[in-house]
Amino acid sequence: MNEQAALDVVAVRAVETSDGARALWSDADRAWAGRAAAEVVGEGAGDSAFVARRARLAIERVGEQHPALRRALRALRWRPWVGTAVVAAAFVVGAAVDRIGGAERINLLAPPVFGLLVWNLAVYAILAAALLRRAPAGGGPLRRALVRLSGGADAAAPDIALRGRGRDAAGAALAAAIGSVTRAWAALAAPLYGARAARILHLAAAALALGLVAGLYVRGLAFEYRATWESTFLDAPAVRRLLAVALAPGAFATGLPVPEVRHVAAIRAPASENAALWLHLMAATVAVVVVIPRAALAAVAWLIERRRAARMRVPLDAPYFQRLLRGYRGGGGVEIVPYSYAIADAARDGLHTVLARVFDGSAAPAWQPVVPYGDEERIAALAPPAPGTSTVALFNLAATPEAEAHGAFLTALATRGGDGAPAAAIVDESAWRARWPGDAARLGERRDVWRALCAAHGVAPVFVDLVAPDVGAAERAFDAAFARHDARAAGAGGPP
Repeated sequence: MNEQAALDVVAVRAVETSDGARALWSDADRAWAGRAAAEVVGEGAGDSAFVARRARLAIERVGEQHPALRRALRALRWRPWVGTAVVAAAFVVGAAVDRIGGAERINLLAPPVFGLLVWNLAVYAILAAALLRRAPAGGGPLRRALVRLSGGADAAAPDIALRGRGRDAAGAALAAAIGSVTRAWAALAAPLYGARAARILHLAAAALALGLVAGLYVRGLAFEYRATWESTFLDAPAVRRLLAVALAPGAFATGLPVPEVRHVAAIRAPASENAALWLHLMAATVAVVVVIPRAALAAVAWLIERRRAARMRVPLDAPYFQRLLRGYRGGGGVEIVPYSYAIADAARDGLHTVLARVFDGSAAPAWQPVVPYGDEERIAALAPPAPGTSTVALFNLAATPEAEAHGAFLTALATRGGDGAPAAAIVDESAWRARWPGDAARLGERRDVWRALCAAHGVAPVFVDLVAPDVGAAERAFDAAFARHDARAAGAGGPP
């Protein structure tokens, strides 16, 4: 997905995973966002399109209720004007170098253009070394500083949430969400922002060189620059060799030869000559060594930037996104098949609460008739689940698990048709906890027995007190169970 969509998705994920108490964004809101996004993108759209559209709808609604979130996202977005200002400032700095020698005299051994050449050659060597050792996308200190200045790593962003707000539940949840999105976006956008900063710095280096050359020629119209040289250790032949090497690119580009030794010796200080020839050679050298390579590097960085901006790698295989996508792929329904368990109304309501969280409120559970103990053959009479429907077995922890009964029930579900084995088995602890409250040791032993039975049939158990469910813990347990189920289905060539 593109850069804007990725930021929206990261922001909504931060809100929904940080707001456990649903103080910012209720389950009903989440269900609405999923339904509305599915209607907008249609059935044929890909997962990325659905997730991105849902995130945009969520940002619009949450942003209306909590403007601090919008301010934080603006702080994280890249600020294009920073790049323009950096490039313009570099040109001005180059043009402002109005003294390349005392009293309009050019010391051929120490003009600022040579410093510019050396600096750029050093940068090329560093870039080549980084390419060979595959350095991380963050780059050097200049690049990191530009990224921080332009956006994407604003450490103060979490404070935006609390500006003018009390420390209520919503304010605390919003602060946590903004802190989370700041960290997540800095990590996700690092490759993109690194390429963008590299492009700007290459353009700035080219602008600095162009400014320097432009300043020399503009001032050369009003003043006469005189070329000379002086040195304690070098004689004329050595100076000529040095200048021939340094100005070789300019000489090759213009066809102007570097003067011979006799000519160089004749302008040793205090003597001098009109500097036009040397200015032409210096300007051409700067163009060949700095401007053209930097422009080429900026073009390469721009291509990389465009590709990364259009293909942000949001991990849609993460449990959070898989939970969203269950309701979008093929209807994403869920059926509950109880085994020898007449569930109480309070526990049924608790299960609906848990499933609303697990399926993002997008699927109303369909209840199958209770399968009596020892009557696993009755499962064959049940209609196969619709495509995309997740089957969940329901047990009572107070019952003693038996391979001949409960295990046979799981086997019958797996061979029933539809999408294969149950995605998970809910083991309700409410009756057990009411009978033995506070007995953690006995509860752990009973859980172990149920785990062994479910593991033998390739089903992940989810233990939850449905009368008083810990919705967050149940949500995480279901995410893990569905992830294992999907992995097994994909490995077997079945539906994901």
